[in-house]
Amino acid sequence: MTSSSEKTVPAGMHTITPHLVCAGASEAIEFYKNAFGAEEVMRIPGPDGKLGHAMLRIGDSALMLADEFPQWHSYGPLKLNGSPVTLHLAVADVDQAFARAVAAGATVRMPLADMFWGDRYGIVEDPFGHRWSMATHVRDVSPEEMAAEMAKAIS
Repeated sequence: MTSSSEKTVPAGMHTITPHLVCAGASEAIEFYKNAFGAEEVMRIPGPDGKLGHAMLRIGDSALMLADEFPQWHSYGPLKLNGSPVTLHLAVADVDQAFARAVAAGATVRMPLADMFWGDRYGIVEDPFGHRWSMATHVRDVSPEEMAAEMAKAIS
């Protein structure tokens, strides 16, 4: 139990932080630097040369990652045939950010488009199997308008 004076969430962290696993985590760090402007905060190499743990910062958010460790049943999305998880990046200029990610080697999974919920939005997949949605909010939409537009989009 913590005392009321202890900080339970470290400075610079949020209560939820993605922790990615992938084959080639060191290469993933370099990709995230090039594609998303990530800054490396720290890395802890394992004794076998694999990356045991690392932390990056993208914008105001932390991202942790590590190499696969089969002995701990820790596998990345390429080994698992994909992932049901998409990480979302809210950015000031999605066209520029999307182009940067693609130039760094990301694959377009959903091209950029203006969406009914008010964002310009698209999805890329990084070379390590993780999907990233990217968006810039371009207009406010009322809940009623959003519901009506969603009904049209899925019918």
